[in-house]
Amino acid sequence: MEIYDTEEEQLEAVKRWWKENGQATIIGIVMGVALILGWNYWQDHKKAQAAQASSLYSELLQATASNKLDSAEKIAERIQQQHPKTEYAAYSGLLLAKVKVQQGDLTKAESILASIANGSNKELGNIAKIRQVRLMMANGQYEQGLKLINGIDPASSVSYSGNYDELVGDLYVALDRLDLARSSYQKALESGYRSPLLQLKIDDLTAPEKVATLVTETEK
Repeated sequence: MEIYDTEEEQLEAVKRWWKENGQATIIGIVMGVALILGWNYWQDHKKAQAAQASSLYSELLQATASNKLDSAEKIAERIQQQHPKTEYAAYSGLLLAKVKVQQGDLTKAESILASIANGSNKELGNIAKIRQVRLMMANGQYEQGLKLINGIDPASSVSYSGNYDELVGDLYVALDRLDLARSSYQKALESGYRSPLLQLKIDDLTAPEKVATLVTETEK
């Protein structure tokens, strides 16, 4: 460490340091201030965007509840166009798909759900896939529904496994594969999943007349 005997020596040392490092110091300070201002601006911008998206989503809920389908469709599309990176875009997509179903446009509804299903939000993605499979069932696309469910990563759908098992059972019933349907329903039940109709579906498949049919088929 340098020791200076006089104020003049200290002043000269400061001048030398400033000459060597002054420009870099100024640049560093300017960049630091710019980063802070830029970060604050970005945070304020994000908050403003989220507030606008939230307000539009509230309007969307009101329009949907009032069955104003045309208005709901326009608001949902506006959210997706203006706020595509917010969670409201996916939520509005789910509502838009519902509107399309009510309008009878099942193809468009399925397309919207497929887009959400492939998005980054795994929770909403699973909800979208479940609704997508139900639309496939409504269109008689039973094999396609099974294929979609079979392609789902189990690790990303653990909390929805019961929903999928019940859906698989429904698809097998539609395909008249009753043994497989029963197994799927039972698997859903054993996982702890409960739905209002699950037990009724199981009971229906094990009704006396169906048990008799199964016994006859086994004896053949």
